[in-house]
Amino acid sequence: MSRTDLLEQIVALAGGESNIGSQTFCGQELSISVKDRSMVDLDRLREIEGVSAAEIKHGRLRVSTKQFWDEERLASIIIQNVGGKGNIDSVAHCVTRLRFKLKDESKANTAVLEATGGIIKVMKSGGQYQVVIGDNVAGIYDAVLEAGHLHTCGFVDEDGISINDDSFPGSKRGLVIALIDLISGPLQPTLSVLASAGIIKGLLALFSSTGILSAASGTYQVLYAVADGFFYFLPIILSYTAAKKFKMNEFTAMAIAIALCYPAMVNSNAGEILGTILTGTPFEMSYYMKFLGLPIVMPASGYPSSVVPAILAIALAAPLERWLKKIIPDVIKFFVVPTVTMAVMVPVTYLLIGPISSVLCSILTMLFSALYNIPAVGGVIAGALIGALWQVLVIFGLHWGLIPLKLINYGTIGYDVFLSPYFCVSFAQAFAVLAIILRTKDQKLRNLALPAFISSIFGITEAAIYGVTLPQKKPFIISCIAGCIGGAFTGLIGAKSYGMGGLGLFGLTAFIDPATGGEGLRNVYIILAAASIASIASFVMTFFTYKDDTKVKET
Repeated sequence: MSRTDLLEQIVALAGGESNIGSQTFCGQELSISVKDRSMVDLDRLREIEGVSAAEIKHGRLRVSTKQFWDEERLASIIIQNVGGKGNIDSVAHCVTRLRFKLKDESKANTAVLEATGGIIKVMKSGGQYQVVIGDNVAGIYDAVLEAGHLHTCGFVDEDGISINDDSFPGSKRGLVIALIDLISGPLQPTLSVLASAGIIKGLLALFSSTGILSAASGTYQVLYAVADGFFYFLPIILSYTAAKKFKMNEFTAMAIAIALCYPAMVNSNAGEILGTILTGTPFEMSYYMKFLGLPIVMPASGYPSSVVPAILAIALAAPLERWLKKIIPDVIKFFVVPTVTMAVMVPVTYLLIGPISSVLCSILTMLFSALYNIPAVGGVIAGALIGALWQVLVIFGLHWGLIPLKLINYGTIGYDVFLSPYFCVSFAQAFAVLAIILRTKDQKLRNLALPAFISSIFGITEAAIYGVTLPQKKPFIISCIAGCIGGAFTGLIGAKSYGMGGLGLFGLTAFIDPATGGEGLRNVYIILAAASIASIASFVMTFFTYKDDTKVKET
């Protein structure tokens, strides 16, 4: 239902235009001053599609709506209040947010956006102006592109990947934020499929370990090709998204990454050792071939399933390609630019970028392992920090910067324990919301909290955070404490995840050990216990401390 149609129905059941003195909008609520309350048909108002509640309160008719703004209208309001089309450098979206890069954030009208129905919250973080929409962000994103004609003006492509993104290290946002975005930016568009492949892989491990499906069967092999193939060729996929991000020819970028996954190169580590580098250090590596006399050093399993080498290679290849386009004559540019770019960047990646990436990844793994290996308390401390701070990172959109760490661990040691504690967090948030649902007498809050509870169970917590717990303050703090408790338990036991999984309940498949004779479902039981601890702690503390604000309590 459109905004106009909804308004017409509300006005009619409020006694018509002659009975209305004034009307104002605040978030999802329409507040109307009526001259004669007896002319208002509350029962029929509550039956309108799109209306979640209607009441006369403090002398005004208040109508709460499920989705007050149609997508086109909301998109127009967003564009207008981020400073207009001319103020937009780029726009993309993740699971719940529109992520704008604005030329001048001071031109954005945050107060108006936050008071607009359909918008949960506005956040400024990491050089981005983030408009939190919720689960229907993809539809609003498409409407924003259409309303602003951004898809024809070089702001974004059809996949939602920003192509005017000045996020290379050294940008105005600072080195740390730029480096986080450098790695996490190309990963974000792949996360839904990455999670889906992880779910399939986890279910196959479950079916194999329980005897439902033999690992030698054709059915298993076909499905495993779906699940494992995406991870194996991840460098190629990331090269495509990175090329979009850094404004490079996508196929040239993919050709560079394909060279990293080429079977002859992957299998080259099985030959005769020609020498070693960094001898006597924790980073000692052997090499089996040379390029123009220089050693080619690779991880034992090569670069398939890796994250950092391909992204860094494309980040450096993009400025090289742009420079070549400037100096090479147009008549031969078509084939000379990709030829030189590939001929230079593939050897540079094998000789320099790859080994440096391997060392950096090893250092990160060693640091986190050292933290976890502190006698008695290491895992507890690390788990408690992740569990307590994850929701705070979500608020600022900085949690994406940690996702590559688990992918690095999957590629180097085959599992991850560092980020396992964050599994508990969405359940801590969900059960704080459930306690509020059971305790509150505010019908509007209850109507908002119920869908937020359901989405949190499946790992999408923004609606719960911005719409329910954070405005109430204490429930949000309690959910962080509960996440800390669940995270500490997870870190104490050392729960391992073996691959990307879905969010919330769907994430359980990531904790199934795919190895024959491995730990099986042990880590699933651990993480379920940790999530239960966090959920119970959050629910109990919220239930016994929550009180409705007297300003919103029903009269």
